[in-house]
Amino acid sequence: MPTLRPAQLATFARALFEAGGVPADEAEIVTRSLVGANLRGHDSHGVLRIAQYLEALREGRIKADAVLETLDESPALLAADAGWGLGQVQAHRLLDRLIPKAKAIGMAAGTLRRCGHTGRLGEYAERTAAEGFALIATVNSHGTGNRVAPPGGIEGRLSTNPLCIGIPTPDAPLVLDIGTSVCAEGKVRVAFQKGESVPEGWLLDAAGRPTTDPGVLYKEPRGTILPLGGAQAYKGFGLSLVLDALAGGLSGGSCSRGDPPPAIGNTVLFVLLDTARFGGRDHFLREVGGLTTYVRSCPTAEGIEQILVPGDPERMMLEKRQVEGIPIPDGLWKALTALASNLGVAAPNV
Repeated sequence: MPTLRPAQLATFARALFEAGGVPADEAEIVTRSLVGANLRGHDSHGVLRIAQYLEALREGRIKADAVLETLDESPALLAADAGWGLGQVQAHRLLDRLIPKAKAIGMAAGTLRRCGHTGRLGEYAERTAAEGFALIATVNSHGTGNRVAPPGGIEGRLSTNPLCIGIPTPDAPLVLDIGTSVCAEGKVRVAFQKGESVPEGWLLDAAGRPTTDPGVLYKEPRGTILPLGGAQAYKGFGLSLVLDALAGGLSGGSCSRGDPPPAIGNTVLFVLLDTARFGGRDHFLREVGGLTTYVRSCPTAEGIEQILVPGDPERMMLEKRQVEGIPIPDGLWKALTALASNLGVAAPNV
């Protein structure tokens, strides 16, 4: 399994995107997102996605250099059509418009329809927290990607609809970024590419039987991913259902439905809250800082070194991979180097 330095992988990824027709500024945004996900251990949202994005661009299902079209706007609201533009590009453009609104009146909400895959939602929470905002974010798969069955069901009805909440603290932000399924589809895809099994409790086959074979999501008849919650999976299913309704319904896009089109991207819902405009920023940071300190002070069980809060695992992995590099599975590396050869891009020596 080759290991690449972060800068080395970023240079390679940018070159692939630019060779695939993506303008340099947009290639930089998407590359920063994907490599940033790898650095934080979210390989399911990392350079694994390069071939997927370039294939969609080549087929015209998503577009580089797309315009963000305003559908409706008020001092506290922006509803926009992303024109199937690259998801990270259009999602950051949405934030560019929402942040001044939230600064002006204390809160702002925005939606995108027809948006390419937005990547790791945690990056948007990290950005907004750095500016003093709490962020509540979700996306759905624009009516597609129905891989999660309701409790008791054996056919997919919902996507993995994530929930992300970012909160400033006096130190590093709290960033809760979770799927409402027991795992992200991309994590199953990573295991499938590696030829590895997935943990028990992640998947059901087409007959509703537990399996550790990731191939059940990619071969007919298709299996499903379980909702978050194990024996109480109705909680994860309920969260997924209401997030799908809000993202698809408010954006003017699509909720999950029967006979969906091929997966392309997301609908998006972002809600920003200015911590300075409610109880006051000093109060907010003091209380949240006290809360996280109190939680971290909890005595640990045998074998546990420290208490972690949301965002800690990503920061720990970031520190590790910045020094040790980013491992790329052999199957993914073969696919990337083959793609590079087709595009006339030199692959780095590993």
